[in-house]
Amino acid sequence: MKRHVDWRGAVLFAIALVIAVLDQYTKALVRANLPLNVSWMPIAWLDRFVTLTHVRNTGAAFGILPHLGGVFRIVSLVVIAAIIFYFRQLAGTSWLLRLAFGLQLGGATGNLIDRLARGYVTDFIDVRVWPIFNVADSAIVVGTILLAYYALFVEPSTQRAEGAIPEPCADGESG
Repeated sequence: MKRHVDWRGAVLFAIALVIAVLDQYTKALVRANLPLNVSWMPIAWLDRFVTLTHVRNTGAAFGILPHLGGVFRIVSLVVIAAIIFYFRQLAGTSWLLRLAFGLQLGGATGNLIDRLARGYVTDFIDVRVWPIFNVADSAIVVGTILLAYYALFVEPSTQRAEGAIPEPCADGESG
C-alpha cells in the first residue's frame, strides 16, 4: 500500500520551520552579544540606514499595548490555528499562497516562542524611520503583502479564467 505525501503541507511547515529557527537564532545572538537598549553596527556606512538595537517588546507590533502581553499569547495561538485551518482549505492553490502562509506561520511561531519563554519579544532591526523589529515580524509582513497581492491580482484573474468573473467588455458595457 502506497502512502500519499502532502507536499503542499510539507512546504508550508518547512518554510515556517526555517523562519522560526532563523528568528530564534538571530534573537539568541542579539541577547547573548548586545546589551539591552544598546545599538551597534559593525559596518560604519550602513549605520545611517540600519543598526542593531536590542529592545524588549511586551506589546503587539511596534510595542503598542505593552500591558496586554498575555492577550497576545492567545492571539498568537489563534492566528497560528487560523493559518493552518485556512491553508488546509486552500491546499490545492498556488505556490504563492503556500509561501505567504508559511512566512506568516513561521513569524507567528517565532514571536510566540519568545512570549511563552520570556514574556516579551526580542526586537533588534532598527531602520531609524520605523519601529524596531525582528526576523519574525519581517516574515509576517512579507507574508501579508504576498497574501494581499494574491487576493487582489492572482485570485481575480484565476476566477476570470474559470468563468466565475465575466471579462470586461471593450465598450465598457456589461456582458
